[in-house]
Amino acid sequence: MPNLSTRRVVITGMGAISPFGAGAETLWQGLREGRSGIGPLRHPDAARLKVKIAAQVPASFDPAAHIDERTLPLLDRTSEFALHAAREAIGQSGLDFGDNALGLRTAVIVGTGVGGETTQDEQSKRLYADNAQRVHPLSIVRLMTNASASQISIAYGLRGPTFAVASACASANHAIIQAAQMIRFGLADVAVAGGTEACITYGAMRAWEAMRVLADETCRPFSANRRGLVLGEGAGIFVLELLEHARARGATILAELAGSGMTADATDIVSPSADGAAAAMRQALDDAGLNPEDVDYVNAHGTGTVANDSTETRAIRLAFGAQADRLAVSSTKSMHGHALGASGALELVAVIGALRDSVVPPTANLDQPDPACDLDYVPNVAREMPVRAALSNSFAFGGLNAVLALKHAP
Repeated sequence: MPNLSTRRVVITGMGAISPFGAGAETLWQGLREGRSGIGPLRHPDAARLKVKIAAQVPASFDPAAHIDERTLPLLDRTSEFALHAAREAIGQSGLDFGDNALGLRTAVIVGTGVGGETTQDEQSKRLYADNAQRVHPLSIVRLMTNASASQISIAYGLRGPTFAVASACASANHAIIQAAQMIRFGLADVAVAGGTEACITYGAMRAWEAMRVLADETCRPFSANRRGLVLGEGAGIFVLELLEHARARGATILAELAGSGMTADATDIVSPSADGAAAAMRQALDDAGLNPEDVDYVNAHGTGTVANDSTETRAIRLAFGAQADRLAVSSTKSMHGHALGASGALELVAVIGALRDSVVPPTANLDQPDPACDLDYVPNVAREMPVRAALSNSFAFGGLNAVLALKHAP
């Protein structure tokens, strides 16, 4: 993908809610320390499920502490997460959206794989299990896929392009790429973008169990004894900004979103393609003006399934050639779980932390080498090392690939 614009995009704010708790820094500290956010499943119907683990936002999370009582009844859990993360990101950015002109030039794009799944599950239970004659009157505004983006827009008076992106596990990266492209091509000067997911419901868990890809103990990406993914939840939201706009107001710049790549495998609805993933990585490098030797770290999609991890390894080798062996590669899903449409956003927090602190987070639980996964996966313990540039991979069911390329703050 050629770089058609000289307008540069930077990140000036980030916020998160994750299995480690509230806050982007809380997430980053958990990851760099190699701690696990995976634990026993908390759900009223847990006894009816085979899989007993998940990576859930702590039970202590109280949306009412940050969201006003008039708005709360309108929100599914996925929107609660998004608003919480957006509040942190916008606060860190220092932007004041009281200026109507800035609100018109600010986009809001939020990715989610399943949208208001909690509402859908609860109201379906009312109808089909409890034989209720009515569902909650606010069900539609809670469960619609664009609810999180719209609620952020309303909360801050942001009147630029506002919509949702749904591309399964690549949703957050696709949303961030769309936001960056809007800034690069002059449709906005600022964007609030990221991903959110609250997918740990009885119906969703049963559906994932039926696919036989859920781990029953923990998540072990790239390890020979890996047994599948662990479902997670949470949100990551970022403030993206035109470089000149950020500099003019003296903003603190966290990193530069230098480029991106997007491809479709066009082969199989669930089996990943090394060629499609490699093409997205090459596009991201080209778009960012990076050579393979310029990149020090790849935050892998790394789900912990047999097919994904070996295919991603081949894809990295295809994209980087001889440089693949000198890369540090890690999957933070080993700690925060697979939050589907929010995963890329949680992982972007890790990449920004790696660039800022010169620390690569580890791949936890990697204890048995796999000949099919033969890269340097930073096993179990974080590594202090300079990170000049990094890629963040998201590859989704449907054969959809979205890769971010980041550099140090200019």
